[in-house]
Amino acid sequence: FLNKKTKNAAMQVELAKLEYILPRLTHQWTHLERQMGGIGTRAGAGETQIEIDRRLIRNKIIKLKSELNKIESQRFTQNQGRQYAYRIALVGYTNAGKSTIMNVLTDSKVLVRNQLFATLDTTTRKLDIDTGVPVLISDTVGFIRNLPHHLIASFRSTLGEIKEVDMIIKVFDASAENIQDHIATVEHVLNEIEIPIKKSIFVMNKIDLIKNQDVFKGLKRKFSDAIFISSTKKIGINTFINKIEDIITSEYSHDIFHLTYKQTKVLNIIYSSTKVLNKYSDYNGISLEVEGSRESLNKIKQILEN
Repeated sequence: FLNKKTKNAAMQVELAKLEYILPRLTHQWTHLERQMGGIGTRAGAGETQIEIDRRLIRNKIIKLKSELNKIESQRFTQNQGRQYAYRIALVGYTNAGKSTIMNVLTDSKVLVRNQLFATLDTTTRKLDIDTGVPVLISDTVGFIRNLPHHLIASFRSTLGEIKEVDMIIKVFDASAENIQDHIATVEHVLNEIEIPIKKSIFVMNKIDLIKNQDVFKGLKRKFSDAIFISSTKKIGINTFINKIEDIITSEYSHDIFHLTYKQTKVLNIIYSSTKVLNKYSDYNGISLEVEGSRESLNKIKQILEN
């Protein structure tokens, strides 16, 4: 049912399962002592078996939430190290082909499966495009219609990655009959996890599965701002990449940095987080003409001023 690829993902799955089970326990529920490892299974005075089972589940839920909070804190620390990179997240309805797109764009081997929540933990890869700055792209869990609130909470660590990106790529299966429902679901879940407004690209994938050309033309009229691709047949990929590059570079600003020779340790940061257009050296130091995101340029200015 689920690809529990990492410890984080496995704990999120288990938490979602327990929070689903807890309000549905009946007297016919089997004893959980073996599943819970025998911890805290001794009954209190007057406790019925169902009360014991509920207590065990609640204790396990508390423990899982505590461990997930620690992972969330570690993830935030790791993301601080990515502060100079431009970050992109792939989001969309489940089975829209996000992982295949990830593989095509980054020439990687992300798990591709036609099943619910095949991608659970967030996979991040470097996107090698000509923007002058490092670009990271992340594949996220697929959304489903009527995703329960407790599931959204359980996947908070995974979905939380989306809050910190610079661009969202929304991927949909263009061949799906209920595509409008899929779009509404994705927008609803993004709203549920309080994603701020970001730059975005609307991608219609799997166009190779649309056999009726009138249907295809109708979709292109209805979603005129979308990029239409087939990730498996590699149709429209260059147009897609060009769109990503255009959005990233449209946000660039231009600046010139003057470094003394004592500040040359900052060169690595400048070259890794901006596009260097020209470099001049004299006996006073080094001057670099660069372009990059306003955020990156401001951070470099702060470093040079300190």
